[in-house]
Amino acid sequence: MMTEISLNILDITENSTRAGAKVVHITVEADEEKDLLVVIIEDDGCGMSKEQLASVKDPFFTTRTTRKVGLGVPFFREAALQANGKFEIESEVGVGTKVTAEFQLSNIDRMPLGDINGTVHQLVIYHPETDFVYKYIFNGNSFTMDTREFREILGDVPLNNPEVSEYIKEYLSENKFKTDNGKKF
Repeated sequence: MMTEISLNILDITENSTRAGAKVVHITVEADEEKDLLVVIIEDDGCGMSKEQLASVKDPFFTTRTTRKVGLGVPFFREAALQANGKFEIESEVGVGTKVTAEFQLSNIDRMPLGDINGTVHQLVIYHPETDFVYKYIFNGNSFTMDTREFREILGDVPLNNPEVSEYIKEYLSENKFKTDNGKKF
């Protein structure tokens, strides 16, 4: 099992990029009053058939040809269920896929969120052909990073340009801190 929720987000989002997604939406919402952490990953990739969707929670199912197991979705699902949460996956061929995981925030079995800024930064830098819309919400405060807005400003300068990469890293860090005052959960 993975040690941080952000690593599950990385794994599921990598599936989105392999599925040809042009835009991936990642939402992380923590609400202490509701005792809830919700993660939503939604893409416009190729989607899955009903048969694939029925099998995706099985660790011995994968569409990849480089290995015979697909542990990402089953691990993420199990992590949510162990933390008194819920897990749902919806998909339609030609439309895309949406994964929703809910965790009881105070549950002793809930793994930490981990380095979500590093995860989002890594996704943006290593998948320059994909746009990411990342929304982070903490107790009603929020910020959104949309790489399409960066591209509009930057023109032909790629997001994985070292100076742009550093700016994105700082942007994520500063805005997360403004949103949650550095709270770790």
